[in-house]
Amino acid sequence: MRNLDITTLRSFVAVADLGGVTRAAGHLHLTQSAVSMQLKRLEEVLGLNLLDRSNRSVSLTAAGQQMLGYARRMVDMNDEVMARLTDQTFEGEIVLGVPHDIVLPAVPHVLQRFNTMFPRMKVQLITSFTRDLKAKYQRGECDIILTTETGLEPGGETLTALPLKWVGASGGSAWRQRPLRLVFGRHCIFRAGAIAALEAAGIDWELAVETESDRTIEATVSADMGLNAMIDGMQPRHLEQVDHGGALPELTLQKINMYGVERARGEVLAQLGGLLRQAYQTL
Repeated sequence: MRNLDITTLRSFVAVADLGGVTRAAGHLHLTQSAVSMQLKRLEEVLGLNLLDRSNRSVSLTAAGQQMLGYARRMVDMNDEVMARLTDQTFEGEIVLGVPHDIVLPAVPHVLQRFNTMFPRMKVQLITSFTRDLKAKYQRGECDIILTTETGLEPGGETLTALPLKWVGASGGSAWRQRPLRLVFGRHCIFRAGAIAALEAAGIDWELAVETESDRTIEATVSADMGLNAMIDGMQPRHLEQVDHGGALPELTLQKINMYGVERARGEVLAQLGGLLRQAYQTL
């Protein structure tokens, strides 16, 4: 198998861009004979004439014109890899805060892609409630946060807006009971809206479980002992949206917002923000 050498490709690109071996040699800090030797080696590997040497000025053959595009991309990719893997500019730590109920399915894929792009960067993921994450962000403890809100504060960006849905056990019947038993986190911002919707519909309810543990909520709901409200499509696999046929009221639309990218400086945070934006806008 024949392999192309990045050094020879770099010399070829320099000759093409600068219009001659002499200028390319000066640009690359090499001797003219070294550059000429590299060009000859590249042509031998390919078995093609890349340069038209019939005139005093150097010009590309048809094969050389075609090769130039490939050579540019390969040199650029080489330089990007070396920069990302070795440059200390892309080394450090980012603190990302995400509400625990919207971590899946988007965030793992985002972190995987980001790690491929910036392997020397560390991402500390914090999962908590929106109110807690916004407080941490204001104190400078998080670089970027996602939130679930009905509105948007200055400096934020709405990635998507999705409705809340009633969630219960697979094949469960808890939604038929009256008073309707609710299972919510103590600091969950969805709770007030869900209760207001029930009261507006004249449906009796009771708070069966109030906890700070997501696992407690999931276990109780999956045991068909009550209902919870979650953003459409974000429920765990062992829970399902309740097909109540209109017996329960529709819930509010929730925005998934991002804060931090607007004030971010540098490529790394901008790239992470771009990955998050793309992931949530395609949910």
